Amino acid sequence: MAEVIYEKRDRVSYATLNRPHVHNALSPQLIEELGEVVAQAGADEELRALVIKGAGPSFSAGADLKFISERGLEDPAGALVPYIEKLNRVLFALEELPLATVAVIHGYCLAGGLELAMACDIVLAAEDARIGDQHINFALMPGGGNTQRLPRKLGWPRAMALLLTGRWITGKEAEAWGLVYKAVPADKLEEELESLLSDLRSKSRQALGQIKRTALEGLNLPLSAAVRLEISAASCYLATSQDVREGLAAFLERRRPTF
Repeated sequence: MAEVIYEKRDRVSYATLNRPHVHNALSPQLIEELGEVVAQAGADEELRALVIKGAGPSFSAGADLKFISERGLEDPAGALVPYIEKLNRVLFALEELPLATVAVIHGYCLAGGLELAMACDIVLAAEDARIGDQHINFALMPGGGNTQRLPRKLGWPRAMALLLTGRWITGKEAEAWGLVYKAVPADKLEEELESLLSDLRSKSRQALGQIKRTALEGLNLPLSAAVRLEISAASCYLATSQDVREGLAAFLERRRPTF
């Protein structure tokens, strides 16, 4: 049985984590299949967005601790390190996709599940979702970027509170903290997702990719250098993109652009 279900509809691809019996714990096979889905989405010029969801009661409760306990600790170099490295390759590939990525969180979103969500551009959450990094509760350490992405997204005090206490917050609290874009009642998640996708479907894939790439590259630069990067990227993009010509023509002709 596939551990990631892949579907494509109306310029959007959907990757559903499919290990509901273990709250979509991130097994080596699931990570491998997710990497294949990310690569497939990146190569499909029709797509404007990739949505990542979880089957069953949760988004993802994190790493497959049974695998880590049974194989990772016995053979760190042969099993644990390759597992962590593969996870990070997939997360970086997800961040670098030239289209919008959306995580839709319900139930548990913990540890490695949170690391997966944090690699997405936009995160929607059920108000009653349970979100946190619980590595510390089991004397473990994050390996998929939470010690790095959480301080960048939340600032030091709140990131450290999550990392060092192992506490969970709700989706509603995560929205107030700025950890997720929006939290809604669980029965409204699909409606909110569709509202978001209706905006994304009509966008230029070229522009989506360029904006993402420039934002990522500039994230850790001093502001003045980052703005110079943006100017350079915008100048090159404006000079070479056919979509720019269509967008400007549509503006002048008072019509919706077609990308």
